[in-house]
Amino acid sequence: MIPTLKRLFGIGPGVNYCKLIKEGALILDVRYQSEFTRGHIKGAVNISVDTLANNLSKLKDKNKPIITCCASGMRSASAKSILQSNGYTQVYNGGGWSSLQNKIEQ
Repeated sequence: MIPTLKRLFGIGPGVNYCKLIKEGALILDVRYQSEFTRGHIKGAVNISVDTLANNLSKLKDKNKPIITCCASGMRSASAKSILQSNGYTQVYNGGGWSSLQNKIEQ
């Protein structure tokens, strides 16, 4: 059960977010616009999870690494599933945006 939850939420060893960003990964913030405007990671793209399926054309390269983030990791896990089910090959759940920001600023 725990390994399944870790896989669903993208938690666990092995993801080097700093390296992914240096290699050109896109940070996809899936919170609502109102949340995004109150604070976000510089350079992040904002597409709320509830509109993601209808906005996949904004994410043209299905092989480019994408790091999803939200407030806590729940919506970003859903976004990861949506992207993977639509053929995106390198999708990582970064969890909460502020936590992800701390990880990539180290």
